Amino acid sequence: MKPTAPPHLPIASTRRARLIGSLAVFASAFCFYLATVIIRWSEASVAIDPAFFVFARFLLRFIVVCTTMAIARQPLRPVRWHYLIGRTVFNCIAVFCFFKAVSVTTVAQANILNMTYPLFIAIFTWFWLREQRDPAAMVLVVAAFAGVWLVLSPGGMGFSSDSLWGILSGLTASAAIVYLDLSRQYHDTHTILFVMFGLGGILILILFHEHVFMPGPLEAVYLLLCAAAGVAGQYLLTLGFRFVTAVEGGIISSTRILLAALLGPLLVSDLPLGLYGWTGALLIFGANVYLTIRRVASG
Repeated sequence: MKPTAPPHLPIASTRRARLIGSLAVFASAFCFYLATVIIRWSEASVAIDPAFFVFARFLLRFIVVCTTMAIARQPLRPVRWHYLIGRTVFNCIAVFCFFKAVSVTTVAQANILNMTYPLFIAIFTWFWLREQRDPAAMVLVVAAFAGVWLVLSPGGMGFSSDSLWGILSGLTASAAIVYLDLSRQYHDTHTILFVMFGLGGILILILFHEHVFMPGPLEAVYLLLCAAAGVAGQYLLTLGFRFVTAVEGGIISSTRILLAALLGPLLVSDLPLGLYGWTGALLIFGANVYLTIRRVASG
């Protein structure tokens, strides 16, 4: 099917916009991956707990959101606080578990397991929304969880209790996305982000205050780079989705699985995945692609 341009744009402009959008979404996936690479790089020079990286990420994003709202004169409009709080709490847990997985396993394994969140969403949908049950999707979910085992098996990277941090990050990220979908029905984006990063930063500070300190110059550089990579990834993702479809964007975002598998040995000296690991990663990637298409098609 050929792309159709808006009345005021030629086909060539539409194709150029879609290319820009695709590149932006892919760059966002790389930025999210780069944030975890920076955490691993920091371990050779400084001692920073994953909780401090989470706090720095939330703080920088909160500053950016506040600045954006001030410039646009965007007021806060909280309506359903339980949805906002649910989104905040599960997002905090997901990001902490993700960063913790990076520090105790490998960057590749942490990213691949974090990207299992669409699988958990499919499971939640199966039990809670019977009218949206999709047998084919559940077959792929089962295959994808077999892929998770292949990633963790002795033929891949090796299973240990530390790997549970990565799985827990995917599980809690799925709950955070469910709460996000509910919150969007009542709140604008700025209100959701303001509460999530503001309240989230406070929660991290309360729970992990002993790991948050006045950083030295080198520590500040790593904290800022990691947080900036996350912010850049979020804004590139937002930009990219203006020019590509939800299906295209979702599939491109899932390439973080492949990026982690390919670049891990080059950037952070991760062990290569091997045949089992690559098979598992591709099963998870394929299931994510199908679930993205299915979710958009079902509205």
